Amino acid sequence: MRSPLPNRVTPTGDIIATPHRGMFTGNRGIIHDPATKTLTRRWASQAWLTCVCEFKGRRREVMGGRSWTELFFLDEATALAAGHRPCFFCRRDDANRFRAAWEEGNGVPRVLARDIDAVLHRERLSRGKKRLHARTMSLDELPDGAMLQEGTESFLMVQGRALLWSPAGYRKAPGAIENAMLLTPPSTLRALSAGYRPVLHPSAMAATTPSSS
Repeated sequence: MRSPLPNRVTPTGDIIATPHRGMFTGNRGIIHDPATKTLTRRWASQAWLTCVCEFKGRRREVMGGRSWTELFFLDEATALAAGHRPCFFCRRDDANRFRAAWEEGNGVPRVLARDIDAVLHRERLSRGKKRLHARTMSLDELPDGAMLQEGTESFLMVQGRALLWSPAGYRKAPGAIENAMLLTPPSTLRALSAGYRPVLHPSAMAATTPSSS
């Protein structure tokens, strides 16, 4: 069996190898060696995109040439937490909704994609590593889709509940996470608060549905 490629992005922005599939693909530019299919860097562009896995029947060999490196995400909340945004080419409607919410939440009119990218690049990284942010609101005030980090674990907030992230999906958090830091970039969090709704993995809904007695 072929070993999985290092192309799955975690909420902290790290790129790992896992056999689990994701709901979205995306890229950060060309960051791989096509001969060895290994990563040579973590990013090559400030435009970190989230794309659909299928677009007009086009097919690509993953890491097969000197083109953008195909990365994969469990869901859109994971991609946003890592510092990505919707692609204006293959996800134009979602990207326009994201931009409108980003403008409203951040009080910036007529923002361009490159302006969003510049802000996100400052917010997602600190000395080349994922930047964590202090929370400015309580856990139950966080919008659906926000993600947090406590220790080595990442958590998704849905309906005021914390769900533990894994490459395979979400499950209920085993305990309180009151000291968790914010993974989702603050400008993206404000877009979520302004009404942008990211696509969540089905396991998130399953984990928040009360079990029948």
